[in-house]
Amino acid sequence: MLEGAKSIGAEAATIALAGAAVGIGNVLSSLIHSVARNPSLAKQSFGYAILGFALTEAIALFAPMMAFLISFVFRSHKKS
Repeated sequence: MLEGAKSIGAEAATIALAGAAVGIGNVLSSLIHSVARNPSLAKQSFGYAILGFALTEAIALFAPMMAFLISFVFRSHKKS
């Protein structure tokens, strides 16, 4: 029973990867729109976009880490 709950928890933790993909797409889309509207601020907008990519990618790295922790580190204690 506990193994099934661990599997469901690990699968739920990987849902954040889809959110990270959407976030990276939004950052890139916003960068393209802002440069198209005001090309003179392209360098400043690019710096903000890199920060957005880094923060979104951090979430994308934490999600599989939590899934692996749930799957392999947290062991069930079986009674003898």
